[in-house]
Amino acid sequence: MEETVLVVEDDEMIRKLIRIYLEKNKYVVIEARDGEMAKQLFLKHHPCMIILDLMLPKVSGEEFCQWLREELNNKEVSIIMLSAKSQIGDKISGLRMGADIYLTKPFNPDELIANVEAVLRRTGRFCQKITYDGLCIMVRKREVLLYDKSIHLTKHEFELLYLFMSNPYTVFTREQLVNELYPYNEKDILDRTVDAHIKKLREKIEEVPSNPKRIMTIRGMGYKFVHE
Repeated sequence: MEETVLVVEDDEMIRKLIRIYLEKNKYVVIEARDGEMAKQLFLKHHPCMIILDLMLPKVSGEEFCQWLREELNNKEVSIIMLSAKSQIGDKISGLRMGADIYLTKPFNPDELIANVEAVLRRTGRFCQKITYDGLCIMVRKREVLLYDKSIHLTKHEFELLYLFMSNPYTVFTREQLVNELYPYNEKDILDRTVDAHIKKLREKIEEVPSNPKRIMTIRGMGYKFVHE
């Protein structure tokens, strides 16, 4: 499971420091030295968090934030702003602009990481990227790749796959799966409905659907997801 952070900072030494601490804590890091580059990298990599300096060349941090929140209408990705501006009015402006956290420079790297962890505890699910054996699910984009090729899943197939890949080797009974897929009318759903969803999902992600290697049937119990 990967959580990608885009670091937008024109000071190379600060970028390097942030990268070291993020990678030490198992985050995937992408770097941008200006706001225009940040736009391109955001559209390419879809990170789940942005650490954003405000005073940037080409496109300022304020302009980038406006582009993200208003033009893209993206309210999900988290933003931690870093700025030398320390007045209370600057902080309020940054938060109203769409930041989740506003930190002033100079900052403590451990405090930055603590804030990253705190924000992602609230928002991390929406940007999770889970990969096993060539099968990749990206939650916020609602996209699934099989060996880098996009495959189309229905709503229920996607929810099933996310549940399985988030909990590998966990056995789910048919009743549990019904409750997950149909939380408001589970009494009207038959077990064979879940079996039909599993069958269709296997046809899309298994090399040999009749001999599955990912979604396994546990006789008398239910199903589980396995990987090498």
